[in-house]
Amino acid sequence: MNSDIRWQQRFSNFKMATSQLTEFIEKDELNKFETQGLIQCFEYTFELAWKTMKDYLEIEGFDPKTPRKTIQTAYQVELIEDGHAWMDALEKRNLMAHTYNEDRAKESERLIRTIYYFAILKLCKKFEALL
Repeated sequence: MNSDIRWQQRFSNFKMATSQLTEFIEKDELNKFETQGLIQCFEYTFELAWKTMKDYLEIEGFDPKTPRKTIQTAYQVELIEDGHAWMDALEKRNLMAHTYNEDRAKESERLIRTIYYFAILKLCKKFEALL
């Protein structure tokens, strides 16, 4: 029963983080500081996303040990639709720490706006339906 509550509590935090990410996405133009904020917001939203998936998968009887395994399992059980986008986000997440590099920051913003945000939104809606 505790694990049921844990995934729901984590989902609540994930949902709030997704809402904050949406605020960044809804702004058309970001200055360099806002871009850094967007990237950081994405990073912690992504972290909450995979950990929420992990918690949920555990109550479903799976035991994913890593973010990669969590994403693979979530894709297999159709918790997420675009496994490639999630794997790409996992790999690119480490590069995003280098927001001082303006080209990398712009590329990160583009990926977040065009791919990763929509994957996160779909997952959020999927969890909402499971409550």
